[in-house]
Amino acid sequence: MLELTPAQIAQFREDGFLIVEKAIDLDLVERVRSRFEPLFLQQDFETGMRPDEVNLPQGDPPYTQQICNGWRGDRTIASLSFKAEVGRAIAQLAGFSGTRLVVDNVLWKPPAGRPIGFHQDSAYLYWLDRPELVTCWVSLDQTSADGGPIMYVRGSHRWGNAAPILQFHGPDDDLREAREWAEARGETLDLVPVVVPPGGVAFHSGWTWHGSRVNRSDQHRRSLAIHCCAADVRYNPAGFMKGTGPVYSRYMHFGSDVVDENYFPITWHESGYRTPGLDDYIAHGWSGAAAQAAA
Repeated sequence: MLELTPAQIAQFREDGFLIVEKAIDLDLVERVRSRFEPLFLQQDFETGMRPDEVNLPQGDPPYTQQICNGWRGDRTIASLSFKAEVGRAIAQLAGFSGTRLVVDNVLWKPPAGRPIGFHQDSAYLYWLDRPELVTCWVSLDQTSADGGPIMYVRGSHRWGNAAPILQFHGPDDDLREAREWAEARGETLDLVPVVVPPGGVAFHSGWTWHGSRVNRSDQHRRSLAIHCCAADVRYNPAGFMKGTGPVYSRYMHFGSDVVDENYFPITWHESGYRTPGLDDYIAHGWSGAAAQAAA
């Protein structure tokens, strides 16, 4: 059970991130990890639905591979992304009354894998009226400092709100924007790599600068990042052409700024509410969710 202490919550708010070495059951970790080859190598989406983004850039050295909203194509991924205890922990850290899943990122960095440029997650969410979020990054392998793990800039969540970076996948200078942003504000980069066993997690604020460097080890590094915002966010049409708005604005309803739970489900709420059908979807796929909705 993932239970946070007041000291951990205070540490998160001070540093902009929190590392928890033992959080996710190893059986679930192994099941999620077993889905990587079907998803990435075969593009076998067992639910019959393609995830929102499948980013598989090719090159030598290799790029980090990314699938966004893997939960839509794979029920095992969904079983981790939808975990109520993760949603509750995020709500505690952010001060939300409820937690809504914005997107999950399924990430695979092979040996020699190129970096992910340092960025702020919330900079990509101006299509919401409140882009503030908290991410739970779940390690599916033992990480090491030279293996290209996620890396945080301590305290950088207090440096203001930036725009999306110019080159996200495989930049030549992965720290460029973070370094320039820090220097313009008289700050220095205090880099903290996340070294945890399988099932370890790291939570970070959407305004914390972070990225991952080259994988200089001989080990693959697989992870799942669960990005969540407040349950009561609304669409912000003025931001539809910013960040990931061109992808996710497609789910807005005519004449309404309500964010649809079919695409952005509520995984935990202090009232006990949870988007209907989530557990049926995990157990039976889209047919199970449809049957539950009709009941």
